[in-house]
Amino acid sequence: MSSFRTFLHSGHGPTLFAAFLYFSFSCCIWVLNGAMAPFIGETFDLSPAQKGLMLSVPIIAGALMRFPLGILSQYIGRKNATLVEMGLIAVAMLFGFFFVKSFNDLLAMGVLLGIAGASFGVALSLGSGWFPPQHKGLAMGLVGAGNVGTAVSVLVAPPLAQWLGWQAVYAVAAAAILVPMVVMVLFAKEPPDVDSHASFREHIACLFEKDGWVFSLIYGVTFGGFIGLITFLPSYYYDQFGVSKVQAGQLTMLAAFMGAAVRIVGGWISDRWGGVNTLTVVLLVVAVGLVLVGISSASLALTTLLLILCFAALGAGNGALFQLVPLRWPTSTAVAGSMIGEIGALGGGLVPNAMGLSKQYLGSYVWGFVFFGVLSLVMLGVMRVMQIRWTRTWAEKGGRARTTTVSSQANFASGEVKRGARP
Repeated sequence: MSSFRTFLHSGHGPTLFAAFLYFSFSCCIWVLNGAMAPFIGETFDLSPAQKGLMLSVPIIAGALMRFPLGILSQYIGRKNATLVEMGLIAVAMLFGFFFVKSFNDLLAMGVLLGIAGASFGVALSLGSGWFPPQHKGLAMGLVGAGNVGTAVSVLVAPPLAQWLGWQAVYAVAAAAILVPMVVMVLFAKEPPDVDSHASFREHIACLFEKDGWVFSLIYGVTFGGFIGLITFLPSYYYDQFGVSKVQAGQLTMLAAFMGAAVRIVGGWISDRWGGVNTLTVVLLVVAVGLVLVGISSASLALTTLLLILCFAALGAGNGALFQLVPLRWPTSTAVAGSMIGEIGALGGGLVPNAMGLSKQYLGSYVWGFVFFGVLSLVMLGVMRVMQIRWTRTWAEKGGRARTTTVSSQANFASGEVKRGARP
C-alpha cells in the first residue's frame, strides 16, 4: 500500500482516475451493438454473415479514428480532446435512438460507435502524463484496465434492452456519458509533458520498420482478439447454447472482466520475466484454447472456462506487448504506441466476420475459432524469429529491459529510421 501511495503522489491521481473513467465508459459504448446483438439480430432477422459485418464495423471504425483523435489532442490538448469526443458520442447515441430503422442504418450506427473506440491513445497519454518515467508503465496499465467497460456493457445492456427496448439503451448511454464528462471537467488537469507538434512522418515512423509491423500484428491477435471476441460472444452463446439474451451477456462478462483485469498483471510479469517470454506463453494458450473452444461447443460449462482462460491470456498479452514498446522506441513511445494500437485494433474486425462466414458457409463456428488459433501460432513463429535480433540490440534475453542506457537504445531506434528500414 505504501508503494502504491508513493506512486499516486508521484503524479496526479484525479487525472488518472478521470482518464480511467473516460476510457471505461468509451469501451462500454464501443461494444454496445455486440452486447445487444441477440436483440438486434432478432429485430432485423440478420443472417450470420450480416451479424458478423454489423459487429465488425464499430471495431474497424474505432481503430481508424484513433489517429485523428490523437492529432486533435496535440492541438487542443488531451483533456479538451476527450470532451470533444464524449460530446460526439452523446450525439451518436441520440442518432441510434431516433434514426436506426434498417440494417443500413445499423451499419451507420456502427461507424458512430467507433467514435468511442478512438479513446485508447488519448486516455493512456492523459492518465500517465503527470507521472515520471519509472511509473508511466503502471499508470498506463491502470488506465488500460478501463477495458473492463466492455464487461459492464455485456452485463448491463441486455437487461436494459429487455426492459426498455434495445434502441432505448442508446438514449441511456447518451445520458451516462455525462458522468465522465463532468469528472473530466472538474478533476482532470492537462499534463505538462507537451511535445512540439510532430510531423505525419514522425507519427507513422514505426510503420516503416519491420518491428513496427510485427508489434502491430501481435497486437492484432491480443487486443484484436479481445475486442473482437467480446462483440461476438453474446451472439455465440445465444445461438449455440440457446441461453437467454441476458444470460449470454452475463457469460460474456466473465471472460471480458478477466481479460481487462489481467492486463495489469501481464505488464507486471513482463517487467520481471520479459515481454517476449510472456507473449510466447500467451500466444500458445490462445492458439490451443480457441481450438478447444471450437471443438467443445456441446458443453456450455467447458466453453465458458476455456474462454475465461483465453481472455486471461489475451489480457496478459496486451500488457506484455506494451511493456516492449518503450524498450524498442524509448524516445517516441507515445506515437509508436498510438500507431501500433490503431493498426492492431483493426485485427478485431476479422473475428466477427470470420465467425459469421464460418457459420453461414461451413455450417459451424468451429472454423472461425480455428482460423484465429492458427493466426496466433503464425504470429508466435514470427516473433520467435524476430526476437533473435531484438535480444542482440535493444532487449535482454526474454524481452526484459536492457541494462544499457536509454540514450544507447535511442541511438539504435534513430539509426533504424535513418537506414530507412522497411517491412
